[in-house]
Amino acid sequence: MSLLATPTDRRSLVVAALALIGVTAIWGSTFSMSKDLLTRMSVTDFLGLRFVVAAAVILAVRPGSVRRMDRRSLDLGIRLGLIYAVAQLLQFVGLQRTAATVSAFVVSMYVVLTPFLSAALLRTSIDRRAVVASLTAGVGVAVMSLRGWALGTGELLTLVAAALYAVHIIAMSRWTTSATAFPLTFVQLLTMGVVFTAVASIDGVTLPRGGDWIVFGYLTVVAAAVALLVQTWAQAHLGPSQAAVLMVLEPVWAAFFGVAVFGESLGARTVVGGILVLVAMLVVISRPAAPPMEPQPVHP
Repeated sequence: MSLLATPTDRRSLVVAALALIGVTAIWGSTFSMSKDLLTRMSVTDFLGLRFVVAAAVILAVRPGSVRRMDRRSLDLGIRLGLIYAVAQLLQFVGLQRTAATVSAFVVSMYVVLTPFLSAALLRTSIDRRAVVASLTAGVGVAVMSLRGWALGTGELLTLVAAALYAVHIIAMSRWTTSATAFPLTFVQLLTMGVVFTAVASIDGVTLPRGGDWIVFGYLTVVAAAVALLVQTWAQAHLGPSQAAVLMVLEPVWAAFFGVAVFGESLGARTVVGGILVLVAMLVVISRPAAPPMEPQPVHP
């Protein structure tokens, strides 16, 4: 097989990259809404209900695709959902023990961890260009968010969460295909919903009230169901390091929406850090597409 990118490879790479950039824009728009909603709902109540409803949305849109799901997709979806659920729990627990800016930096370190973990877990050579892009993006996030440093329990828990996010990204890029996007998205969402609902049910589940249902609907349908579906499809066409760099655009979008919608000030550090992340993104998009990997079987 030729190692040169064909026009079809190039188009697939660009479309997938743009799709993932769109997903990060959706994620970036949720910070203020989520923060406000979580003043009236517990984290586990919100996440459990959110992911269960999101799974129901995917099922309602393509029930046939879910019914025809094979055992491989079911197995992989459960594993991916459990990895992501544990990462989310560790991230939120860590956030309670450290500053939000430090947490944002540490959790974004998945962009640096991904190329190295990918090489170790998949037994492939380290892509130097991907490493440069990942490190550039990591420095950009640090410039944007880091205000001091203290290594404690919160930071360590968040770092473990970042490593799990990196593993999730690697697995998605390695084992997903366009054809399995719907069933994998459904199983992941349902798995996460069951896990968080089980935790939340210990002291009872609180539902959104009044106008919170509108915000909850956006966070569930758009930022969970649609976003994870598009991410799953896009990662079938992107390498793990490429996906990680594109996904770290989330804080850049968060800064953009903070200024454009909520009137927040834009400091010099945010501008410089955002430029570094955008440079890393351009490195990823301009990279010639590699021949696609055949999806590998998932062994028990």
